[in-house]
Amino acid sequence: FPSHDIMVDMVNRPPHYTVGGIEVIDFIKAKLTTEEFRGYLQGNILKYSSRVGYKGNADEDVGKLIWYANKLQETLAA
Repeated sequence: FPSHDIMVDMVNRPPHYTVGGIEVIDFIKAKLTTEEFRGYLQGNILKYSSRVGYKGNADEDVGKLIWYANKLQETLAA
């Protein structure tokens, strides 16, 4: 895990998602069909939009919602 002196980006690159040398989202994408991956992204968009203001850091939840929406947009453009 990173030192306390380093700014951790918990939205775009949380350190707990890269343990083992691969970003978890890349592993998930590799294991699913394009349609399944899009459904996974849509589910996460729903999850983070539903919990804004109810669990933890609302700004972080909105950031994750946007991150997943951008990732979904990338898959639709491909």
